[in-house]
Amino acid sequence: MKKLLLGNAAVAQGAYEAGVRVVASYPGTPSTEITENIVKYEEIYAEWAPNEKVAAEVAIGASIGGARSMSCMKHVGLNVMADPVFTVSYTGVNGGLVFCVADDPGMHSSQNEQDSRHYAAASKIAMLEPADSQECKEYTRLAYDLSEKFDTPVFIRLSTRVSHSQSLVEIGERKNDELKPYEKNIGKYVMMPANAVKRHVVVEDRIKALTDYAEDCPFNTVEMNDTKIGVITSGIAYMYAKEALGDKASFLKLGMVYPLPEKLIRDFAQKVDKLYVIEELDPIIETHVKAMGIEVIGKEKFTLLGEYTPAMIKEVILGEAEPNCAELSETIPMRPPVLCPGCPHRGTFYVLKKLGLVVSGDIGCYTLGAIPPLASVDTTICMGASVSAALGMAKARGNEFNKKVVSVIGDSTFIHSGITGLIDIVYNKGNNTVIILDNSITGMTGHQENPTTGKTIRGEATKQVDLLMLCKAVGIDHVRVCDPFDLKAFEACVKEEVEREEPSVIIAQRPCALLKSVKYTGHCTITDKCKKCKLCMKLGCPAISADETGVKIDLTQCNGCGLCVNVCPFDAIVKED
Repeated sequence: MKKLLLGNAAVAQGAYEAGVRVVASYPGTPSTEITENIVKYEEIYAEWAPNEKVAAEVAIGASIGGARSMSCMKHVGLNVMADPVFTVSYTGVNGGLVFCVADDPGMHSSQNEQDSRHYAAASKIAMLEPADSQECKEYTRLAYDLSEKFDTPVFIRLSTRVSHSQSLVEIGERKNDELKPYEKNIGKYVMMPANAVKRHVVVEDRIKALTDYAEDCPFNTVEMNDTKIGVITSGIAYMYAKEALGDKASFLKLGMVYPLPEKLIRDFAQKVDKLYVIEELDPIIETHVKAMGIEVIGKEKFTLLGEYTPAMIKEVILGEAEPNCAELSETIPMRPPVLCPGCPHRGTFYVLKKLGLVVSGDIGCYTLGAIPPLASVDTTICMGASVSAALGMAKARGNEFNKKVVSVIGDSTFIHSGITGLIDIVYNKGNNTVIILDNSITGMTGHQENPTTGKTIRGEATKQVDLLMLCKAVGIDHVRVCDPFDLKAFEACVKEEVEREEPSVIIAQRPCALLKSVKYTGHCTITDKCKKCKLCMKLGCPAISADETGVKIDLTQCNGCGLCVNVCPFDAIVKED
């Protein structure tokens, strides 16, 4: 039987067929749907962990315990989980262990464009890279055999296009192996220096064995067509190159991108007149080929930035430019991303902008608070950095500047990596104010549960982290809960807390407008009391617009949240049921 599946769903199917028992992840676009699809299989224990490091450690523990296990994350999540990943390379596995990492060329939903293949080489862990959904399933299934054969974790590297494209997948049966026996093995699993020195020898021997395996493994294939042009490529770049060049080129498709073969590459290079390497982001394959003394054309012709296209490849290699697209006679206005109508974060950023505060921002929907007209976020670095970086700002510039700085961080992000930053503020005598945007869900990646929601990944009731008690437990004496839509009260709260000579936390508490439990009703309208001051436009609500005739509210977008009613000083906006 065949099904049309997203690449991410195909990975989940591959994990199911491979007999995986435990999956622990943290949501991050473009990897999120892998774990969301795994939840459909009752035979697999699945969880959203507080962060990627914890998720990796759960998967590693399950592997040592004898189960096939998996952890999934986006490329920046791999940074968070790098510590245990580098060490499990030394320990090896018991049950097969796979880490699925989804890169984001083009930065569609990310703060950087890193290439995760560097992690494979740095940690000395084998990496596979599928090019379509069928390969996503098959590579995942085979990765577990590879993991157990070579006693190694295995990376599966995806990209946005592979993760979020659909193609046909052959559906197979689940492999139901028994748990592997657990045996106490201090020399293998206790990575104190004396043991780690010995395990490093094992790692180096393993890489040599994997390199030999790469020469004729099922993941690396040669397609001979016209020999005037030869292309070495992998992943989604292979699909682009095939579409652009067809049978005008021969292809060496590398499904195992670490370690890379040598004999296979030399043999292919000798059969073609001109050799290209086509790979998005960094010249990993190209550097390897050039180090072998083989002449190859790569990044001198292709960009290091963003995604490739078939048209780009066709023009570079064949010199054939695609015809220009027809241009419209009228200018189409830009439509930048905005916070949703009714978003609880809008009130927070409206107040922070009004007060002229420096806002140390974080990763989440609320990063959109940097976009005009709200334009209040000053920095966004990584998960949790809003808290730590604000302390650094205050220590650098002194106490008076500290009264102009606030940190803004979501509830899920605070659990992910904001708690330690808050402890740092308390321990090192900071006076910072931290605003936790508690919208009752993990919003940006599509409404995943987290430890503050009281539900597991399967929607089962569980203990709910109390943010107020947590903040008090780490030493914050002044913790206040405030509704960001009550603009007067929220503004007064922020003013009071930033002036405080002690650290404080404000929990801006209002649920995401898109949650099923949120029941906004009616809509807001402009009355003849409107003075055309356009103060409501400063909210950046997509339902509100203005032209030469005045301010208007689009009833197809307005959900009746009522924030604009609270902003208007002339009572010119009313809510109608």
